[in-house]
Amino acid sequence: MSDLFDRAASFFHELQTDICQALAELDGAKDFGADAWQRPGGGGGVARVLEGGAVFEKAGVNWSNVDGELPAELADHMPGTGRTFRASGVSLVLHPRSPMVPTTHANFRCIQKGDTIWFGGGADLTPYYLFRDDAVHFHQTLADACDRHAPVGDYARFKQWCDEYFFLPHRHETRGVGGVFFDYLGSKGEHPAEDIFAFVQDLGRAFTTAYIPIVKRRQAMPFGETERAWQLRRRGRYVEFNLIHDRGTLFGLKTNGRIESILMSLPPLVRWDYDVSPQPGSPEAELVAHLRPTDWLGRAR
Repeated sequence: MSDLFDRAASFFHELQTDICQALAELDGAKDFGADAWQRPGGGGGVARVLEGGAVFEKAGVNWSNVDGELPAELADHMPGTGRTFRASGVSLVLHPRSPMVPTTHANFRCIQKGDTIWFGGGADLTPYYLFRDDAVHFHQTLADACDRHAPVGDYARFKQWCDEYFFLPHRHETRGVGGVFFDYLGSKGEHPAEDIFAFVQDLGRAFTTAYIPIVKRRQAMPFGETERAWQLRRRGRYVEFNLIHDRGTLFGLKTNGRIESILMSLPPLVRWDYDVSPQPGSPEAELVAHLRPTDWLGRAR
């Protein structure tokens, strides 16, 4: 079990490097800095952030490998015995400069608590303007990775899980057009641990294939002040989810994580305007109409 965790931590570190290289090449103007940090309770990580780029206003890709003892109230709600834990993963949030390019998030993690080890993660897309072929491409790439590892990779299940998880109940809308999400995979011994790890590796490597072609299609599209203001308002929804509902944020705060890394996901600029609704029939209204579970691939069960 310990060997599996160590191999997962090593893979996540390599994935961070690969993703940062691909995104820096795509941006073309700025590169990622590297900020190594140590956690007082045990372990540490490397935060890599690109700010003020040509494509990305802010892009963060974090890797962490931490260990220690969980607070009792958190340990009681997690699989495994005792309170001793190890957790490693890579987590990213990309905030593009253009409102025509969607924000995206992905994370892949391995957690060991007592005698139990499991994987979690996924990826989702949060556009400001809806382009159906972008949503289809993103979902199809993730579905292909899932299909290569069936039954471990269950696109229909993980897609539904994503729709339900990335949901703002106080807004009655999904955060974006979804993707896949899973947690506690392997905690009940439902699949061989090595099969789960192979799936997580493939899904992690598929992220750039899912996202980068979308950026290339949209980054040169024109936009003005109206589109920029809409982007900043929609970023407000992103902040609301991350600070109120996101498990990774809450886990990091409750385990004495590094606050700069935990809040790396927040956008550099955002606005909340009072009681704003899109005009009927507008592109903004079209996006809002699709902030609900949607069968993008025609694969509904």
